[in-house]
Amino acid sequence: MAAVAFHFDYRSPYSYLALTQLGDLDLTLHPFDVLDVMKRVGNSPTTIICKAKGDYAGKDLARWTQRYGVPFSGNPHMRTIDGRRLVRATLAIPDGPERRKAVVALFKAMWVDNAAFASPAEIVSILEAAGVADAAALADQMDSAEMEAALEAANAAAAERGVFGSPTFFVGDAMFFGNDRLDFLREALNAKTAAAA
Repeated sequence: MAAVAFHFDYRSPYSYLALTQLGDLDLTLHPFDVLDVMKRVGNSPTTIICKAKGDYAGKDLARWTQRYGVPFSGNPHMRTIDGRRLVRATLAIPDGPERRKAVVALFKAMWVDNAAFASPAEIVSILEAAGVADAAALADQMDSAEMEAALEAANAAAAERGVFGSPTFFVGDAMFFGNDRLDFLREALNAKTAAAA
């Protein structure tokens, strides 16, 4: 079993930032639809519906990208991107090295390259460029009823586990929410490693 379970939605810029700092960790990758999960657990997307919080988040993201030294660009297509399609495309890839390649590529496309993700073909093109095996097969899978059911199951599992936003991490049963909790996450990993030694 992997050390860290990473639950995320591509539309979360803080999830992108967190991923840029997790390259050395053993991860399982659990994409979900954050808006659906928020409804299931009674949470609200306050950064979207509260102008003051949205304005603050823009400044906060700039601070984090400077601290991490990573590229970042607010995607101008956010209102038209089908976030559920991105999650379905990812769920169609078995968890492991190929899914990780896909996740890295899609986050980069979202928050660095300003991709519109306007069609399955555009998503396939991004994944092929990243070297994801059998990416072409995803064109017909990502909008299928099977993958929609897989997405619903992923959302239900996230909500049942206690997820209320993105990014969320688990080390065993310990949950950590947010890009700003990575220090606590690493402390938990170190303690788990020490206990197993």
